[in-house]
Amino acid sequence: MKMTDQELLAALADPAEDPARLERISTEIKDRFGLLSHRLGKAVAVFGSARTGPPDPRYAVARTLGARFAEAGFAVITGGGPGLMEAANRGAMEAGGTSVGLGIELPREQSLNPYVDVSMTFRYFFARKLMFIRYASAFVVLPGGFGTLDELFEALTLVQTGKIHEFPVVLIETAHWAGLTDWIRDRLQGQGFITAEDIRRLRCTDDIDEAVELIQQCHLRQLAQ
Repeated sequence: MKMTDQELLAALADPAEDPARLERISTEIKDRFGLLSHRLGKAVAVFGSARTGPPDPRYAVARTLGARFAEAGFAVITGGGPGLMEAANRGAMEAGGTSVGLGIELPREQSLNPYVDVSMTFRYFFARKLMFIRYASAFVVLPGGFGTLDELFEALTLVQTGKIHEFPVVLIETAHWAGLTDWIRDRLQGQGFITAEDIRRLRCTDDIDEAVELIQQCHLRQLAQ
């Protein structure tokens, strides 16, 4: 059976069904806005691999990260899946914070991890991504695959184009991201596709306390605006 995104994006999709699709999209966004707007205060979105389990040291890093953000008063939002998403949710829940999982329907069923206390599942990727941007005041990005990179570059594009302001994007694990950040600087900035200011919007650190402090300070500036 096709997923809803597949039906929407299929080249041969029947245009006559578009009004019904638009109604489903509108309902999904409206319902999720209503649920989250009453449950969250300040929040940070944490992204990372679904394939990195507890034996990997990065799992412990993500768990600690979730706990530190919870202790600083932030809700922690993830994609609700396993791996590093689970670890961040777990840390937030164990620290007594609000742990949010925004799941997505996939051809291979992926259930929400057991460490979320606010959860919802989306049919449409773009509706889900909208919720991350709408309710998080920062993105923290751990190592991951295509999905993680997609979320990273969408956030950077929105900041670069002024669609969102004072929105820090923090990469955790400098050794992992070094090749990408060097390429961005050498190729993209070097050929004039982006500016030095665009690069300064992207922060990279191995220090969890630094990441939390950076986002806390940015949140205070947001409140002062």
